[in-house]
Amino acid sequence: MKFFKDILKGVVIGVANAIPGVSGGTMMVSMGVYDDIIYCITHLFTQIKKSILILLPYFIGMAAGIVGLAFSIKSLYANCPFQTSMVFIGLIIGGIPMLYEHVKKTTIKIGHILLFILFFVAIIAMEYFGGNGKDVVLSVDVISIVKIFLIGILASATMVIPGVSGSMMLMILGYYNPIINAITDFVTALANRDLTTILTVCGSLVPFGIGVIIGIFAIAKIIEILLSYFETHTYCAILGLVVSSPVVILMGTNMSNINILSIVTGVICLVAGIFASRQLGK
Repeated sequence: MKFFKDILKGVVIGVANAIPGVSGGTMMVSMGVYDDIIYCITHLFTQIKKSILILLPYFIGMAAGIVGLAFSIKSLYANCPFQTSMVFIGLIIGGIPMLYEHVKKTTIKIGHILLFILFFVAIIAMEYFGGNGKDVVLSVDVISIVKIFLIGILASATMVIPGVSGSMMLMILGYYNPIINAITDFVTALANRDLTTILTVCGSLVPFGIGVIIGIFAIAKIIEILLSYFETHTYCAILGLVVSSPVVILMGTNMSNINILSIVTGVICLVAGIFASRQLGK
């Protein structure tokens, strides 16, 4: 039962990583699995069996969430952008009390408050001034492979850090749609046994994937060190990132067709998200 529940958590994390403006790291925090995932990643080679057993259901769910959403993300945001955003806002809000537990056990000082405000403002400013980059064309040559490898490292770092959206970074740099299209092309080619397309797409996805893996290990180690030596300060910064996330999501949501029905269904989605987050976080 726990294995299946962890797969569901992984699906939520994967879906969050695939949506611009939504942070997979925030979802990890909201569902109370952030510390465990970071620990297992940084101790993968010293505690192999334990780490794999814990990480496996999350990564199965994440893969399913990313691949599944690659086919449906445009439809979701085209037909019900407000409701979709409210689900994720609910998932985030539902996890904030759990995150606050790490902070309230220590006397809050001015430095903690300043860190919270700094990271809260930084993420909103990033969304406000970021803008969308022009889509690049993926190609298989040395320079392009090195670029997409470095993009993978950057995307993984922002996916792990709560409040920072890896997908938003990809969109700003012009790699979001090309990567999403490459994933859908790969899955379609795999289903059709189209070896030529599979090899072509892998020329872009493999270096990106290697960059993602390296970046995850690097940033996870940095976060583990910060939590070991500056736990309260780190959690105050994370709390600032997480609390700013609902604002960032709403900033990136199309509000042009909002009506009474949208508001009512949005509130229902919000409550459903909060309930799901509380249940998954138990």
